Amino acid sequence: MPDPIIAVEHVFKSVTDSTGTLDILRDIDFALQPRETAAIVGASGSGKSTLLSIIAGLDTPTRGTVRIDSQDMFALDEDDRAALRAQKIGFVFQSFQLLGNFTALENVMLPLELAGRKDARKAATEMLERVGLAQRLGHYPKVLSGGEQQRVALARAFVVQPSVLLADEPTGSLDFATGEKVMELMFDLNREQGTTLVLVTHDRAIAERCERRITIEAGQVAVA
Repeated sequence: MPDPIIAVEHVFKSVTDSTGTLDILRDIDFALQPRETAAIVGASGSGKSTLLSIIAGLDTPTRGTVRIDSQDMFALDEDDRAALRAQKIGFVFQSFQLLGNFTALENVMLPLELAGRKDARKAATEMLERVGLAQRLGHYPKVLSGGEQQRVALARAFVVQPSVLLADEPTGSLDFATGEKVMELMFDLNREQGTTLVLVTHDRAIAERCERRITIEAGQVAVA
């Protein structure tokens, strides 16, 4: 069996304030293989989004670590973590996180330009065509529907061909029909590129489309 693409190793996360210490995550431990799809599920406040942020290296664990493609994320400084994210990880957020003063094309070009790709415009155009937005390249987010904005976000995430895609409630801001179309597109792109997909969702139907379901209860893995 190949080395896992994601290894979450005995991760704890606690925060302390004037009222005491709150344990958000307790001894989270699991691994995902390349191309695997996994849904992180659980009640609101169970620690799902915190776990996703730690996998991305955007938040730091109190104890434990995360390895991405065998690289210890928290043995790196912030700059090197950012470089690893840029190379290996794509993101899709519930709130789209598009830059409002950039067109759809410019939003998708941005990660390519940051990576120094000379073909950024061509690659971004082709990816927007792939997600059905060939006629919307020059439009700004404010004139795009929610579904169109999420398709731009998908194009931006997949255009760098990441090893790992992390999605946090990707249909949470969309109506049911639009959300269904966006998820179909996400799974299609995931299969085409052979990405490892990890998504946080409250939607049981979406979770059941994934090969693995990792259930978090009170900060611990109940089922993996």
